Amino acid sequence: MGHKTTGRAFIGSFTSAGGRGVIAAAVDGETGALTETGASDAIADPSYLALAPSGGAPVLYAVSETEEGAVAAFDIGGAAPRPLGAPAPVLGASPTHLAVFAGSLLTANYGSGSLSVLPVRDGGEPGAARVAQHHGQGPDPDRQRGPHAHQVLPDPSGRWVLGVDLGTDSVHIHALDAASGELTPHGETALRPGAGPRHLAFHPAGTHAYVLNELEPTLTVCRWDAVAGVLEPLGESPVLPDGTDGPCYPSEIVVSHDGRWLWAANRGHDSIAVLSLDETGERAELITTVPCGGDWPRDLALDPTGRRLYAANERSGDVTWFDIDPATGIPRRAGSLDAPAASCVIFC
Repeated sequence: MGHKTTGRAFIGSFTSAGGRGVIAAAVDGETGALTETGASDAIADPSYLALAPSGGAPVLYAVSETEEGAVAAFDIGGAAPRPLGAPAPVLGASPTHLAVFAGSLLTANYGSGSLSVLPVRDGGEPGAARVAQHHGQGPDPDRQRGPHAHQVLPDPSGRWVLGVDLGTDSVHIHALDAASGELTPHGETALRPGAGPRHLAFHPAGTHAYVLNELEPTLTVCRWDAVAGVLEPLGESPVLPDGTDGPCYPSEIVVSHDGRWLWAANRGHDSIAVLSLDETGERAELITTVPCGGDWPRDLALDPTGRRLYAANERSGDVTWFDIDPATGIPRRAGSLDAPAASCVIFC
């Protein structure tokens, strides 16, 4: 008897590196195994994806991580994603991340160091972009000569939009006017110079946030005040064991649904770091690292149950899944799907 399929997943990939674009997959509810059902290469380099409801039917959005920068909408009612209209320019270069918030699409544009806001039309298609430009630089002459917005996300309270900027060593906090689609700068939290913050994840209680740094393999633990819109750094934790040699560029961070564990992907070291969080959420301690199942883990994602972790391994071209030991938080490899130049995985 076959396993019951209970969900779907979508994988982004770099078409310029041999990827198939936006890949749809069925998820086996018992094993977590992925089976590809179709793909669309309608836009170039759809490196990051997000889902949003639209009149009851979910719509999938993808950035086009190209110099021109665009975002596209897809109907996911069939086996393969189907484009909804033409891609919309984000008016920024090389968008690396997007989120859906307050009836708008938000993109983080790495190349130009900006955030874009695009209204979502009734049919789910994105409209014309408005841009909020970041300013500043950091001490790394190769990576921080100017702003490089790498992630954009709303906070759990729905009051604020946060932009994590690798180039400025800071997290920019904005207020979004849902009616006009305009982002208004509210504050900027400076992190340690040269750390190169890349992605942020919130504790499920909404009182703390964790910033993963790309240029130095560390995690910055922060307190988050959702009323005031203030992010306060408290300290750093390593995401690699002492004495680890070789370059490492951490990429993505995930917090468990119960707030006990945190996982970080380490490119170069090709591992998943497992950290424990204390009851307050203010202390993160590295427990161990485990192999990511491939080469260059660009993204991590939990399935909706929180029992499995998925790694998109860009250079080895696969999405590998892991069963999580609920007592230790340690992932154990359970299988993989071939996905050339994989960059992102999300669940529906």
